[in-house]
Amino acid sequence: MDPITKGNKYSTSATRISFLARQFPSLVFYTKLFFLVIKASRIAIKGKYRDEEWVKSSETIFRALESVGVRVQVDNLSVLTHLDGPCVFVGNHMSTFEGFCYPYIIRPYLPVTFVIKEDLAKMPFLKHIFLSRNPILVTRKNPREDLRQVLQGGTELLNQGISIIIFPQTTRTNVIKAESFNSIGVKLARRAGVPVVPVAVQSEAWGCGKWIKDLGRIHPDRNVRVSFGEPLYLQGNGRKEHEETFAFIEDKLKSWRKPKSPSDQIT
Repeated sequence: MDPITKGNKYSTSATRISFLARQFPSLVFYTKLFFLVIKASRIAIKGKYRDEEWVKSSETIFRALESVGVRVQVDNLSVLTHLDGPCVFVGNHMSTFEGFCYPYIIRPYLPVTFVIKEDLAKMPFLKHIFLSRNPILVTRKNPREDLRQVLQGGTELLNQGISIIIFPQTTRTNVIKAESFNSIGVKLARRAGVPVVPVAVQSEAWGCGKWIKDLGRIHPDRNVRVSFGEPLYLQGNGRKEHEETFAFIEDKLKSWRKPKSPSDQIT
């Protein structure tokens, strides 16, 4: 599995966008996504959808976004190369991009899986793919039971060297609020004795659909940005690290939304 880049930063290269993709970016993208999901699901049903296939699928979706004009920038990838063990990635959740494209960004560096809603493990075709990744399933209906599932299942996976990606917000949103950004990721990291790595993302380029959330409009005029924070090694009850994680993400989102000078644009 090749990493997204050999450097510390990835930026989408200048790409020729086809006429059809310029005119109908959502149609072109979702056509590619549909066939990819069908193919991956068939492999998963046979029990052959391993990490290498997962990363290849994720890269295909990542490149499909770029092929319709979406530009992606990923910062501070050196964090992933310098980790000497598993961690808990704690980040905001803005769109379907995170679930489908983080494997390509993170997995070539270290084993990883997600905490996901139980409903996703029941979706046609996708369920076979999700379940093959041995995720931690939560209902989002019973916070106490969800916490138990995350702490128990997450600790077992972390002890096996598998990192966990968790989104503390209860739903996808382009607004981050302290009151809805719970500390479940920090609690897991504290219990397992591993660091927290903050992950900020701005991914409104992949919109949320009105009827089906995962199938929203693709906006090539909106850049995708991902940034990894430095690992936070927990001291005490973890409250300080939780606040630092939230502050990192909040600061990144604010800086990305400021008007940019030409030198700040993705090139």
